[in-house]
Amino acid sequence: MKKEKFEESQHYKLFHTAEHVFAQAISELYPGNIQLAVAHLDEDGFSNDAKWSHAITIEELPKIEKKMQEIIKKDLPIRKEVVSYEQAKELFKNNSFKLEWLEEIAAADKEISLYWTGDEYVDLCKGPHVASTGKIKAFKLLSIAGAYWRADEKNDMLTRVYGIAFESQQELEDYLQRLEEAKLRDHRKIGKDLDLFVFSETVGKGLPLWTPRGATIRREIERYIVDEEIRRGYLHVNTPDIARIQLYEKSGHYPYYKESMYAPIQDEDEQFMLRPMTCPHHFELYLSKQRSYRELPMRIAELAQLYRYEKSGELSGLLRVRTFCLADAHIVAKPDQAKAMIAEVLDLIEDIAQTLGLKTGENYLFRLSLGDRNDTKKYFKDDASWEFAENVLREVLIERKANYYEAENEAAFYGPKIDVQMKNVLGKEDTAFTVQYDFVMPKRFKMAYIAEDGQEKEPIVIHRSSIGAIERSIGFLIEHYAGSFPVWLHPEQVVIIPIGEEQKEYAREIAEKMKAAIPGIRLSVDEDNNTLGKRIRNAQQQKVPYMLILGKNEVANNTVSMRLRNGENSNDQTLEHVIERISEKIREKSLEL
Repeated sequence: MKKEKFEESQHYKLFHTAEHVFAQAISELYPGNIQLAVAHLDEDGFSNDAKWSHAITIEELPKIEKKMQEIIKKDLPIRKEVVSYEQAKELFKNNSFKLEWLEEIAAADKEISLYWTGDEYVDLCKGPHVASTGKIKAFKLLSIAGAYWRADEKNDMLTRVYGIAFESQQELEDYLQRLEEAKLRDHRKIGKDLDLFVFSETVGKGLPLWTPRGATIRREIERYIVDEEIRRGYLHVNTPDIARIQLYEKSGHYPYYKESMYAPIQDEDEQFMLRPMTCPHHFELYLSKQRSYRELPMRIAELAQLYRYEKSGELSGLLRVRTFCLADAHIVAKPDQAKAMIAEVLDLIEDIAQTLGLKTGENYLFRLSLGDRNDTKKYFKDDASWEFAENVLREVLIERKANYYEAENEAAFYGPKIDVQMKNVLGKEDTAFTVQYDFVMPKRFKMAYIAEDGQEKEPIVIHRSSIGAIERSIGFLIEHYAGSFPVWLHPEQVVIIPIGEEQKEYAREIAEKMKAAIPGIRLSVDEDNNTLGKRIRNAQQQKVPYMLILGKNEVANNTVSMRLRNGENSNDQTLEHVIERISEKIREKSLEL
């Protein structure tokens, strides 16, 4: 939901009021020991940042919840009061955080408003809220974390408490149940349990290290993407991870993305940047020689390693990192090819999503992100081009009967885009990747092609990613499958388990035959001296799709007993049948076992 729309919703008002009740509760419970700083509100609930005189623990939350319940039962009215700068400054004279906010509000010549909870509590706030505290029928304080004031590591470290509120107890119980499911599916926990990736403080925050098992999943996805794109006419290239700063000044990215780019690297009299995007690199490739209309559309693609500075408080496992590999591409086309190219890209995205087991409407949907004609600071000024580009994207989505919604002021600075919005188990949306219409970069780079009439003409560019950042997509897939990947993606597809010492040689023979019959199959033989039950549990904990159990009967009959990770058993199977079944599932990238 767009921020402006969310701020008008009942959920926002309820969360906002619950946060005020929380702030009032801790102010009464710990008088003089807390300096309130700021509230945060989004579709996940509310949070409160404050400077505490002691380190608050999770054990204190029930005590705070009890005090909040008392305030709610009083059904205190929420009342707005507009005051002068001097009145507000006197009221918050002992709170440096509120004074800082107050200075900014006054400097912007905005209304200074307070919100009273009855006559008991007041805060500097722009609202809105529900009518009274009694409207909160159910709430829960969820967790505690640290957060820097204004997300700046140079500022004070504050304590952030997260919470949620609803209009009924049933809504809360349903939410908490989904929250438990989300915890079980958390890609950070599963990634550790399955030994897929790690983070090292010595290497640096937001820089994932992929283990052999995790790298296997990456490699399978990357191979699939490259092969599929080449099959569809993409020209895969390779460009450097750094470039002279002039390249990003030329593209216009440097002023727009400066805050999210790493500092320049000085080399004698030149400055280089770690690249945050591939667009300008691909444009320079296009400019390396004269192009004809016969070459268009030109689909330039790359699995590109990118680098973006994310504040430490915003890092989140694989979903928000500081370096990532983007399945990126730029389609240089004639304007009259734009509609067909966008439809082609959406075909690719939907086919890949289907292969990965993701369904439109259920796991993802499309967002048409529009610009603001009046915001010339954020968006390139060209009303006619904006109108044309937005209409093209909209027409494609309508003609496809796509599951989409529109969002204003979410476009890129160089044109509108279609965002692929992934939904997690809680229903929260995250932008996974985009399809962007660009009418600005061809002008900046003086891109041209020789048209049918022999004249130079300007092309348009479509930026697109077929699967987004590999890191983020794997994070989504870990949570989607709870670690039980399809056979073709799983880092270990088969484990062969001989029951006793006398079956070990037979197990090795089976392994060699399977390797010969299914090139590249990922299998192991578990010859540990643990009990059969423990070895089966180990394989199940690793979510291995197939376990081949070998005992005396299997050796005598030259067969295998196959156990699936879901517990299903198939005894006395011929090896040929098992090989045929597994190879088919891998070859077809099946979602079934």
